[in-house]
Amino acid sequence: MKDKRKNISGNVAEWIKIAEEDLKFAKLGNTLSSGVSYRIITFHSQQCAEKYLKGYLVYQGTDFPYTHNITMLLDLCSEIDSTYEELRDAEILTSFATANRYPGEFRKLKKQDALKSIKLAEMVKAKVRKVLKKDGVDLRRL
Repeated sequence: MKDKRKNISGNVAEWIKIAEEDLKFAKLGNTLSSGVSYRIITFHSQQCAEKYLKGYLVYQGTDFPYTHNITMLLDLCSEIDSTYEELRDAEILTSFATANRYPGEFRKLKKQDALKSIKLAEMVKAKVRKVLKKDGVDLRRL
């Protein structure tokens, strides 16, 4: 029987695929010469980080609540692998999931916010991919 951990499940691959789409969209938004919505860029950066963390939890067989809270997801990941503590800077992404999605809750976002959110999403991505690769997951198709 093959080691299940070596063959990433379709469900995990889907989480990662969607996370990659969010990151791609955030980066694309940042290349616009005019009409750039930093709110949308930061939202998709948060979504990327959230989905990567959830993909890792699915891979580990860990249940998680319906949440956009990066802190909560990092807590769950850290219970499995304490090195996830190094991602605590990404907790600020949580506010981009909810606080800027509806009128009356906006805060003025700047280009620096968008750039930082992309950097944090990429940091989460790199960590999850590193851990999965170390565990023998074939990431070439992800």
